[in-house]
Amino acid sequence: MPEIPGEVSRGTDVDETTEPAETTDLADTESSRFYLRLKGVFTDSGSRPRLTRKRYKAKEDGGSQPFGPGRDPKGLGSALDALTAQLGWQSPLAQSSLMESWAEIAGAETAKHSTPAGIEDGRLTVQCESTAWATQLRLMRVAIMTSIAQRYPDAGITSVRFLGPDAPSWKKGPRSIPGRGPRDTYG
Repeated sequence: MPEIPGEVSRGTDVDETTEPAETTDLADTESSRFYLRLKGVFTDSGSRPRLTRKRYKAKEDGGSQPFGPGRDPKGLGSALDALTAQLGWQSPLAQSSLMESWAEIAGAETAKHSTPAGIEDGRLTVQCESTAWATQLRLMRVAIMTSIAQRYPDAGITSVRFLGPDAPSWKKGPRSIPGRGPRDTYG
């Protein structure tokens, strides 16, 4: 087994005079070439490893000094803002804030008669108490969209849909026959 330069084997003394011929013999085997490659990657001409050099360089530059630049504590709000921006939670958080503050956007009286039902693909759906309130809110659509765009630009709302109450359905059960409904049984 060829000896690796710089490595001490157990029970033997290392010869201080290393000849260049041994390094050429060492580079002949695959395992020796692999060792030399790793040694070249993780060390710089036989000095300490790269990670250690980076640590010493950081200490020399003042990067890890206490009370150095960039080491000031941050507030909880700014830390949470940075986290939500990093994880991409700004739009869902803005949408939920919009849903909670519907009374501020539409007005207190209007909010008594309408509730936001959900947001899907940038469309806010609002369920209204009656068709009259749905019509009134359709007329206020521009003002509501302007208010949403100013207060919650990260929500991504592109349109608003106002729904009136659902009409009663005469369908009963999974199978039904199209027709006039219950009136076609008379006569």
